[in-house]
Amino acid sequence: MKILAVEPIAAEGLEILRRHHEVDERLGLTKEQIIEIIPDYDALVVRSQVKADADMIAAGTRLVVIGRAGVGVDNVDLEAATKAGVTVVNAPTGNTIAAAEHTIGLMFALARRIAPADASMRRGEWKRSQFTGVELRGKTLAIVGLGKIGQAIAKRARAMEMTVIGSDPFVTAEQAATFGVELVTFEELVPRADLITVHVPKTRTTAGLINAAMIERMKPNVMLFNVARGGVMDEQAVADALKSGRIAGAAFDVFDAEPPTGSPLYDAPNTVLTPHLGASTAEAQVAVAVEVAEQILEVLDGRSARYAVNAPLITPETARAIEPYLPLAETLGCFLAQLARTAPRTLTIEIAGEPARYDASSLVAAALRGLLETTTTERVNLVNATHLAKSRGINVVERKTQDAGAHASLLTLIAEGDGEPTKLAGTVVDGQQRITRLDEFSMDLAPAPSMLITRHQDRPGTMGWIGSLLGAADVNISAMTLARSKPRQEAFMILALDDVPAPAIVDQIKAHEPVIDVWSIQLNGEH
Repeated sequence: MKILAVEPIAAEGLEILRRHHEVDERLGLTKEQIIEIIPDYDALVVRSQVKADADMIAAGTRLVVIGRAGVGVDNVDLEAATKAGVTVVNAPTGNTIAAAEHTIGLMFALARRIAPADASMRRGEWKRSQFTGVELRGKTLAIVGLGKIGQAIAKRARAMEMTVIGSDPFVTAEQAATFGVELVTFEELVPRADLITVHVPKTRTTAGLINAAMIERMKPNVMLFNVARGGVMDEQAVADALKSGRIAGAAFDVFDAEPPTGSPLYDAPNTVLTPHLGASTAEAQVAVAVEVAEQILEVLDGRSARYAVNAPLITPETARAIEPYLPLAETLGCFLAQLARTAPRTLTIEIAGEPARYDASSLVAAALRGLLETTTTERVNLVNATHLAKSRGINVVERKTQDAGAHASLLTLIAEGDGEPTKLAGTVVDGQQRITRLDEFSMDLAPAPSMLITRHQDRPGTMGWIGSLLGAADVNISAMTLARSKPRQEAFMILALDDVPAPAIVDQIKAHEPVIDVWSIQLNGEH
């Protein structure tokens, strides 16, 4: 077969491809030139500059696979590729060590004040006393996100005699212990850390994860590191905290906008800033090239690639039948991820009624995508969903039945972890999603982008008190659902809100005597 590489990748990757197929390396072509020649090729290799858009994919009438030599696939039109039956693969693990080592390097640079000391020397100065640093040995490092990069950092930090704690809702304490990490909640992690590094994707849930309110809970000598995604840390809040002396230092490799023109971090003291170098090592470039080449060969040989980032086509009949339930499955997964208090060891997905007659693998993938979206940078689809769940220690069970009870269709997700199982069920009515069950409570709820859920003792005045508190905080309630078993026993109240309530408001509600538990749930708009 013929493979077209339109951007430079390491020679090692090209050599792997050339052992099996004909490879043409045509660099510096315009979009029009690529479209002119691409009908002759079975595979296309890109990095980050060439945009494999719908026009280019449509022109590639022989295309079987597009390989992106890197992690993200923003420059590939996934929808067009999927519709054209073209598999898109990437290389999500090739830069793991590079990103981990860059993070460790920034830790040393910040702790020992290497950048300002170097600048001082180049000015002809010799001011040793101004650049006294701190040792990393004995410090507590907090890792937010314990995926491949987080685990690699943990192993290296342990070798540096640091105490390592971490938070990740889909890693168990036993798994964390295997790489030397004490698993804690994010709320517990913040005040304990001397250094905090984030390794999570930017989503609606993680955007601004490190903000002014969180900084107020940190130690005054804390140092912050972002080698993950711009926007996970609030740049203005970090800059303000540095200028006021509230925190000791910060190092950023990624930014809200890149290049970060006008970033408040430029004028902040005690910073180390690098231009998105996390994956920029010679070794990482080789590893990425080799990884993407191996993926391309898998697809060209007719096998499933481990890191395919789009789903293969399903039959038109199955697509029509399943399509209405895909957003519901993702909503249930995202909802359940925030509702469950412990990392699920088993996720059971029950499919009842009409969709049970068809291949439900895309429904399972959609549910897992919602469940895992805030904890992995990898795109979750029916090719890799089971693998990603397994890597997180989650056993996935699929059940089908024609009996959906009073509904024409019903999807039920059951998460089983260390505590009691958490159950969430929903259906689609006239094209609209409805939540029909939360644990043992029946309900009829239209999911909203922001929801507040309380589990409380059913007492007069409780609902009114919560409503008044939200009103005083200028948080508007757009809808309310109450579910209870019997009067004056336990009940669930679900409030759809126009705004996300501040953590202090949620804490105040949780402290209210009749309230047993409270959840602030946020769903992405596409759900």
